[in-house]
Amino acid sequence: MKIFFLKQREKVKTKIIWTLQLIEELEKIPEVYLKHIENTVGLYEIRVQQGSDIFRIFCFFDDGKLIVLANGFQKKTQKTPKKEILKALKIREDYENEKE
Repeated sequence: MKIFFLKQREKVKTKIIWTLQLIEELEKIPEVYLKHIENTVGLYEIRVQQGSDIFRIFCFFDDGKLIVLANGFQKKTQKTPKKEILKALKIREDYENEKE
């Protein structure tokens, strides 16, 4: 996730940070910023739009409090790439295994 963030333009980085702060501060987060990924257990996407560019950052919750950021990508098609979802699920699995 860190590499993805560092590769972005300054305006995109600012928007990502703004979106993360919004998620942290709001009690009920609109789907335009955070949405559950269908057909997964506990995987969400943080939705960031900067101009016409659309970015997604997959995340999950740890004990319902901490949001763990998994992987991010620039969305170029209507449908979320399956390989990105599988990558996020693998990151979550590795995270859970390391916790134990």
